[in-house]
Amino acid sequence: MEEQTNNDESGVQPKQTIQNDVKGLLTRSIKFLTELLDFRDDTDQEATIEAIKGDIAFKGATAWILICSIFVASIGLNADSTAVVIGAMLISPLMGPILGIGMSIAINDIDTLKKSFINLATMIILSLLTAFLFFFLFPLREETSELLGRVKPDIRDVLIAFFGGLALIIARTKKGTIASVIFGVAIATALMPPLCTAGYGLAIGNLDYFLGAMYLFIINTIFIALATFIVLKLLGFTMIRYVNSVKRKRIARLTSIVAILVMIPAIITFIRVYKESVINANYKKFIKDEILANKDLWLQREKLDIANGKISLFFNGALTEATETFLRNELTTYNKIDQYKLIINENKTRSYDNLSQSLERAFSDLDEKDNVIDGLHKQIEALEKTITGLNNRIEQNTQDKDKNSIPFNSVMKEVKIRYNEITSMSFSNTLFSKDFIKVDTIPEIKITWRKKLPDSLRIKKEKELRAWLLKELPSRKLIVNGKK
Repeated sequence: MEEQTNNDESGVQPKQTIQNDVKGLLTRSIKFLTELLDFRDDTDQEATIEAIKGDIAFKGATAWILICSIFVASIGLNADSTAVVIGAMLISPLMGPILGIGMSIAINDIDTLKKSFINLATMIILSLLTAFLFFFLFPLREETSELLGRVKPDIRDVLIAFFGGLALIIARTKKGTIASVIFGVAIATALMPPLCTAGYGLAIGNLDYFLGAMYLFIINTIFIALATFIVLKLLGFTMIRYVNSVKRKRIARLTSIVAILVMIPAIITFIRVYKESVINANYKKFIKDEILANKDLWLQREKLDIANGKISLFFNGALTEATETFLRNELTTYNKIDQYKLIINENKTRSYDNLSQSLERAFSDLDEKDNVIDGLHKQIEALEKTITGLNNRIEQNTQDKDKNSIPFNSVMKEVKIRYNEITSMSFSNTLFSKDFIKVDTIPEIKITWRKKLPDSLRIKKEKELRAWLLKELPSRKLIVNGKK
């Protein structure tokens, strides 16, 4: 009996030991993580508030720094240079008033809140004006990838702004501010480029670009301020106490309203941008998997209309009814766009079959034209032979009747071979009388020489030609260009 009791106790003992070890491990792990992630002991409230308030001020040098950074960012966007845009972000003072808004709401500081809003509004107006003037006056205004990347925010921009704001305010609250974190957040959240892109949209009269860029800037502003508010609340920053209880309640109520007004748009914006991001992702997947992957489809362009729930596809060539039905059925399998209306636009005149038929007809027409041209060439050659034969026969008949007649056709060819400077040649019989009693019939040949031929050379060649003609022709009398 005693042996059985000892066995039971020995079975319970190891089990209890294991449970204690597990609990101890969990406790140590939680303690380790708490010590690892807890930054409250390393916080300097007074220095943090003083530093943030110091960055809110906007006058003098700060204003000129903002103007210069806007110019630098605008040039970088225009030149499509990421490095230049990053440089502009590092020198921009826009972050100060945004942190001021989040901090003033968290500690119930109405005066700092007013100052932050006024300075932020002034910075925005000045930035838009500067960017507008640059792009309006600068002759090169191409749409670069750096510009187009700031006109349509998605869920990633929201997350970057929020977590960037968290990193920034945590770095600000730490004793001995971490400058590298502040610079990194300035680059990641990218407050300057959206304002410059908005100015670009105003300069070229594109309202969509302006609204899209301002939407991105507002997202960054709201979520950086929200992150600041949350961190300072979690750190338990001391709220400002007002002696007048009525004023204290009014200010507390006002800051609560502002906090709600900041948080509600942030939540709505997050939900809206998230939905749009999911829609865009599924839309791109549909285009890639169902259309671009199909080698039989020739997609010219496409358009997604989220507001009206439409997808427009423009194809080169005709689509079969089966293909259209397939695309509509496949669209219903994609989440968030399954209820979208698919509009298919076909350019039937440019289908592959029609292009092939048109090409065949063109070749056939060319062949027919070639045949016609060949026939015409043969007819022309036959006519030339006939004309030559007739001329030879006429000359022969003339020579048979008159031994002194000139065979003009053969002479003309020989003259052209010997003297290529001659442009035209004519022949006629001229009645000539020296004593006004006896009349002779003398052959007369008129020659036209090339205009650029010098007179001295022309006279020499005319003498040579006349001598040759007198030698070759049966008649010993001849007039060449009016000279006997």
